[in-house]
Amino acid sequence: MQGLHLTGDLFGCNCPQSLLIDLETLTRTCREATQDAGLTIVDEKFFLFPDVDGEPGGITGTLLLAESHLAIHTWPERNGVTLDVYVCNYMSDNSGKAQQLFDTLRQHFQPSSWQGERIMRGDLNQDEAAVRATETEGQLLLENGASPYVFGTRSTRQIADFQSDYQRVEVHDTESFGRLFRLDGRFMTSEKDEFVYHECMVHPAAICHPSPQRALVIGGGDGGSTEELLKHPSMERVVMAELDGAVVEMAREQLGSIHRGAFDDPRLEVRIGDGFAYVKETTDTFDLIVLDLTDPDTPAERLYTADFFRLCQRILRPGGAITLHIGSPYFDPNTVQRLTRELKEVFAIVRPMTAYVPLYGSLWGMATASDTLDPLTVDREVIAHRMAERKIDNLDYYDAEMHQALFTLPVYVRRLVA
Repeated sequence: MQGLHLTGDLFGCNCPQSLLIDLETLTRTCREATQDAGLTIVDEKFFLFPDVDGEPGGITGTLLLAESHLAIHTWPERNGVTLDVYVCNYMSDNSGKAQQLFDTLRQHFQPSSWQGERIMRGDLNQDEAAVRATETEGQLLLENGASPYVFGTRSTRQIADFQSDYQRVEVHDTESFGRLFRLDGRFMTSEKDEFVYHECMVHPAAICHPSPQRALVIGGGDGGSTEELLKHPSMERVVMAELDGAVVEMAREQLGSIHRGAFDDPRLEVRIGDGFAYVKETTDTFDLIVLDLTDPDTPAERLYTADFFRLCQRILRPGGAITLHIGSPYFDPNTVQRLTRELKEVFAIVRPMTAYVPLYGSLWGMATASDTLDPLTVDREVIAHRMAERKIDNLDYYDAEMHQALFTLPVYVRRLVA
């Protein structure tokens, strides 16, 4: 027996309820995802369990495939789903097709969290094992946005794919983005476009601060934000509070062109653990706090609240600021509006900004927030002088000319954050 076996338990699914309780909807979704992945359906059987005490029953279904099977069970009473995909690789390698099917279905269900296993079955010789571990045969990497919008790219080689204690971690080589990093099927950063996100998350606030010495990064396990902070010669200490140590270890090994050796800088202190707890309990104070987090509809949700912003405010030094991303104003306007409103509940000065991030497939919203630092009051000449003085002259997105442009919002975004 040779093949790939993928299993997953999906929790807190945010999909339409019909996908969990409607026989026709679930059957059609599974059938289409299987065919899109290039797998061959031989037969199918789906069964809807009857209501119990007024609660809708779940659905158990199986697609018999020429390559093996897809099995699924929904738990509408707890918004959960169990997935099981197996493909035989005896005659040809179907691993990429199985992974695409699994990923597509998981994205349809939009779980708040999930856990799974990726099991290579059968005896492989050394050459076969190397091929199976690294090649994905053009696997399509898709991400569902907050609306029916879907975007993605193709993998040319899979570098890493494992389930940590908290999330699924993937690294792929791609033609469009170079090396690409995903968490739970969501794009985090890539070699070719990371400069857009990381430069905007750090430098507009850091340059407007006359002499940033201490910075805190919550999340940011890829090291990109930290690398940008360490470009400021006045920076004495950066603390990275990252929940998942496996992400940091992966980044050290696989994302060198993003962190550029930042993990070896003696000014960096990595703390593995809950960022919320660190901010709540620390007695340290910082000039800059960068919230380089996963999206608000992930387990990082409680770090996108006014309560957490107040905790950050408590540990800011005079003249300090926080920066964070607030999502896509086009595809997720409600989140952008909510986060801007909650920032304004806490801080006197909130300045949203936008930049198009290719990997995210959208105009992307970020913001600085402070009680005293206002990036709109710092003249272009001052920004240019500080960048020259600090020898920060090798950026690819941000400079004195771009500074004002970042905060010049399209009309619909201005209305959204008013």
